[in-house]
Amino acid sequence: MTDASAGSAGPAGSAGPAGSAGSGSGPGGREGEARTVFLLAHTGRPAAIRSAELVVLGLLRSGLGVRVLEQEACDLPLPPEVELVAECTPKAFDGCELLIVLGGDGTLLRGAEFARGSGVPMLGVNLGRVGFLAEAERDDLDKVVDRVVSKSYEVEERMTLDVLVRTNGDVVHRDWALNEAAVQKVSPERMLEVVLEIDGRPVTGFGCDGIVCATPTGSTAYAFSAGGPVVWPEVEALLMVPISAHALFAKPLVTSPDSVLAVEVQTGTPHGVLWCDGRRMLELPAGARVEVRRGTVPVRLARLHHASFTDRLVAKFALPVSGWRGAPHETA
Repeated sequence: MTDASAGSAGPAGSAGPAGSAGSGSGPGGREGEARTVFLLAHTGRPAAIRSAELVVLGLLRSGLGVRVLEQEACDLPLPPEVELVAECTPKAFDGCELLIVLGGDGTLLRGAEFARGSGVPMLGVNLGRVGFLAEAERDDLDKVVDRVVSKSYEVEERMTLDVLVRTNGDVVHRDWALNEAAVQKVSPERMLEVVLEIDGRPVTGFGCDGIVCATPTGSTAYAFSAGGPVVWPEVEALLMVPISAHALFAKPLVTSPDSVLAVEVQTGTPHGVLWCDGRRMLELPAGARVEVRRGTVPVRLARLHHASFTDRLVAKFALPVSGWRGAPHETA
């Protein structure tokens, strides 16, 4: 597996350079070498603690090493063989072939930060409500352990966003996002006045509660709540979705993955805030400019299933499909 810090993201949803993990390539994946898995869990949830215990014991029994953060280890009933690390830096993932994350959407996005920084694929187990980033549910823990032990998973790369903030023409902040970068108002009683730009040309301006710039992966997250379209992960595109805009033309926009999206906060408006994946926040003064482009470093996700995104969408949102008969079958 190549280091994700080198090179650009491949097609959103495409298999990564390693393809199938069954080849035995990548960190800790060569034949005869010790194999180590990093485990990240939301230890504030009893379900996550029990799930972490089951996963750790299953991996250790199969001869795999397990690495855990010290701050999480105090809340987990872990055997002494588990390796503890003080900080979740990229170096802490040296020799790890996989990052298993147990938790809801917030924990999975936290795991995505570590996966991007280290280049290690993330396998998410959903302990929350929707969990679009997760590959398995709580009831699948035994199957997850079996598939990890046998290397029966594939790795795909998901597009990210690179985010740049300018004030008075100077770059004052750089960030990234897997799901979205959202420019939002702070004051509930006043709208945020913005002008939208794509590829260096102005599109429209209006007052609104905010603007969401999203990836296809993020199309089922905040952008979806704001009325944006669902975009299949293998589609390469960027989304720009207004939030409660006071305008006649305030439709979601889908652009080329090579486009540069910009949101300019007007000078006569109250200051706003920038949220990246709902985890990292920056105050935006009036006159600030936020530029969003395709990220140069992808997030790598481990996949256990070949189920289509359509089936995942139906299952996660419990969509009504009763009565469907499918395409007519050809008779011989």
